[in-house]
Amino acid sequence: MSRARRAAVSLLAVGALTGAGAPPAQADRSSSHDVHPALRAHLVAAYDFDHPVPGDPALERDQGRSGTEIELINGGAAMRVPDHAYRGSRNAVRTRQVDPAVAGNDDWKAGTWSASGVRTLRAFSATGATTVMGWFKLNMDSPLPNSTTSDPDDRYNAIGLAGVLTGDSDGHGVRALLELIDVDGELRLVALGRRLDGGNSQTFAANQDWRELLPVGEWVHLAATFDFGTGALALYRDGEPVDGFYTRTDDPWLVSGPGPHVTTASDPRGIKIGGSFPQDTLERNPCDCRMDGLMFLDSVVSAHDVRRQYRHLAR
Repeated sequence: MSRARRAAVSLLAVGALTGAGAPPAQADRSSSHDVHPALRAHLVAAYDFDHPVPGDPALERDQGRSGTEIELINGGAAMRVPDHAYRGSRNAVRTRQVDPAVAGNDDWKAGTWSASGVRTLRAFSATGATTVMGWFKLNMDSPLPNSTTSDPDDRYNAIGLAGVLTGDSDGHGVRALLELIDVDGELRLVALGRRLDGGNSQTFAANQDWRELLPVGEWVHLAATFDFGTGALALYRDGEPVDGFYTRTDDPWLVSGPGPHVTTASDPRGIKIGGSFPQDTLERNPCDCRMDGLMFLDSVVSAHDVRRQYRHLAR
């Protein structure tokens, strides 16, 4: 089935189920055994890559309450690989750069996209908080060659992990993102967020060397939290807080005045995993990675509950 056909079927299904409003909670999905009970009420979308859509294995079913399917872009079902980050998982998703010498659109990445906003992700519209977490295994030790330029020595300045797009995103701009990006000439693990569509982003960057936080070939659990009400961000690795710093000391989210402060009241244009532009119109920041147990929540998960989720699966 073509991407356009998949999008049409998805929109028809959402319309039939929900009418003009946001989709109802789907308790059977949010009760996944992979999710600690403390997190289930706020689990909007989750992907374990063990649940292909019947009849179309290039799509992955959402195990959260939103029912937001994502596409395994360019690689389809071959992107599910028999690897797992935790007991009970069977598969992980593999993302990768396919041909660094060609300015094409063939990189393996995952996600969903709609220029009018993804209605099933409405929980991230006018929200005061978001958390992105999951398991990641890198198979690379530096950003990959930039396939959009003619310079063979040019490399991207970032490695994309997973995030939620803004309501006006071109496929790259995000509301909440886990990634590795150049900060003052040094690649760092970061939580990068944007409260207002068209507004400034804030970044919380880890102090520790990213190669120690994400050793090549090793599964690591990461979480990033975004408190849009206070402007606070946090990073966690294997259930423990990661020391870091804000790259801006001003007020990029404009939260110093009277509140409450929430994100723009617009449906996110999608989710991106392993690189930008889930509509597959451009390549940017590919990740030669495997990922498992990805979760997107509409709350700031406390440090205690991040630890509980990690231990829930790592025990």
